[in-house]
This record gives sequence, C-alpha cells and structure tokens, in this order.
Amino acid sequence: MHSFLALAAIALLASCASQIMKNYVGGPVDAVILDYGPPDNVIEIGVGQRAFQWRRINTETVTGTTTGEVRQTRHGERYEISQSPGYVKETECFYTFFAQASGTRWFVTSFRRPQLECE
Repeated sequence: MHSFLALAAIALLASCASQIMKNYVGGPVDAVILDYGPPDNVIEIGVGQRAFQWRRINTETVTGTTTGEVRQTRHGERYEISQSPGYVKETECFYTFFAQASGTRWFVTSFRRPQLECE
C-alpha cells in the first residue's frame, strides 16, 4: 500500500511543469516570454520552426539529521550519536517549447517534457 501511495504522489508531482507547459500550446511564444522572461536559447530547427529554451537552476536545501541509540558495551550502556550534515542541492533544468512561424509571430506547437527532477 505504501509503494502505491508513493507512486501516486510521484505521478502527481511529475505532471506539474508539463501541465503548465501544456497550457501554452496553441498560443504565441510571447505569452511564455511575458511569464518567464526572454529565452536562454533560440534554435532554428527547420524552415519556419524554432525551439525556444529556458534554463533554470532549482535550488533545494536538504536538512541534516541526528540520530542516537543506546549500545551495550563491556563497560555498560553507552549512547551513540550519528549525524549527517545538511547540504544544498542544485538541479539544472531546461524547459523547451517548439514553435512555428505564422506571419511575424511564433506560436507554440509542442514542448519537450522536462526531466523528472525538474517537473
């Protein structure tokens, strides 16, 4: 039962960025630019087709832990403490939209699903 709940939670979280990106399909790239700023990369992928890419660094603070337990020694009981330090985890994420030209504007046709840790 626990593994089912964990998989359900991962599936729910995994769709977050993709669901947001899906909302831009069919609209102008200008809407994405207004929400997230200018793209970091614009790549020509064919006649009248481009990929617009945004790069973000996600930073997460992971707290340290302290645990302890009583151990029996030949001199009696002793309380031992184990510690793991906290750290900062950085993940580089790329969000890519594919677009097609229509007149002088670009319209989002699809997107590349971000890697799991960027969802």
